[in-house]
Amino acid sequence: MSDNYADIINLSHHVSKRHRQMPLAERAAQFAPFAALEGHAAAVRSTAQRVRLQMEERKKQQAGWDC
Repeated sequence: MSDNYADIINLSHHVSKRHRQMPLAERAAQFAPFAALEGHAAAVRSTAQRVRLQMEERKKQQAGWDC
């Protein structure tokens, strides 16, 4: 490791005397992704449902061919 941080590498973590520590849930929320692609999740679910129905239909057709 470089000596650039040698003076601070072993210091203890700072804890504010003035501000309370942010709860983990709030801390995580500030880094949560925003809905940049609004409606994307719904479109994926819709496509997945359509594919499932197509696969079921193909299975039914193939079962009829096996007669």
